[in-house]
Amino acid sequence: MATRSAISNIMHKAAAHASRGMLRDFGEVENLQVSRKGPADFVSRVNQNAIKVIKTDLLKARPEWGFKINGVGVSHNQDPTVPFWLIEPLNGVLNFLHGIPIFSISIAVQDQKKVTAGLIFDPVRHEYFFAESGSGAFLNDRRIRVSGRRNMTDAIFSTCTPDFVDNKTSDREYFSKKLENIMLASAGVRVFGSASLDLAYVAAGRYDGFWGQGLNDNAIAAGILIIREAGGFVSDFTSRDLALRSGNIVAANPAIHAKLLKRLSKKEY
Repeated sequence: MATRSAISNIMHKAAAHASRGMLRDFGEVENLQVSRKGPADFVSRVNQNAIKVIKTDLLKARPEWGFKINGVGVSHNQDPTVPFWLIEPLNGVLNFLHGIPIFSISIAVQDQKKVTAGLIFDPVRHEYFFAESGSGAFLNDRRIRVSGRRNMTDAIFSTCTPDFVDNKTSDREYFSKKLENIMLASAGVRVFGSASLDLAYVAAGRYDGFWGQGLNDNAIAAGILIIREAGGFVSDFTSRDLALRSGNIVAANPAIHAKLLKRLSKKEY
């Protein structure tokens, strides 16, 4: 059993509090009248409600800390010497909109440009993935480790479809070639639609690796720390420690990471 620190408890409570309204609203999605605007507006309100709950709870616990929230920006305290929260209130918006029960809440702490704590919560399965620097990674208070698979042919990977800028054919082909190459070399690729959960699953050994491009730092900050604390490797596509800054990420267990990176970086791309 893990002994939760004060920061872990703060993140747990905020995510649990926000998830109650989120799950209640998720139960109403199927009843929405299908239209261009109705469901999208509904999910936007769900997102805003989650932001309000999480921010209120975190402010009570750490009133001096700042915030960086997806879709909102930086707020409250922009002093670089003060820690701030990186919050992704609803990762998997399209899944939520379509009634697919795969979405998550991600909260991380960034202190002096370093992510020091992170939590990813799956409200549907009530699974908390969390870590703090130097303390290991946990799932619902049980220690977790990345998988031990060594061969690409035995491995299952996950990815997410990027937002194609201006709908360029070259961008789609670039992604499709990467996807095809990994599919041909592995046991399979899953596209579940929540990058935060994908990273949590890598940390827990459910997936052997993950790659994504153009992701926002709020969605991946907690996952990067949790994977590293679970014994995994995380980099950008050039093997540098710039994934959080660039949004381009390759994560895997130590035996698979270099192989996955090599496959994703083939010259023909």
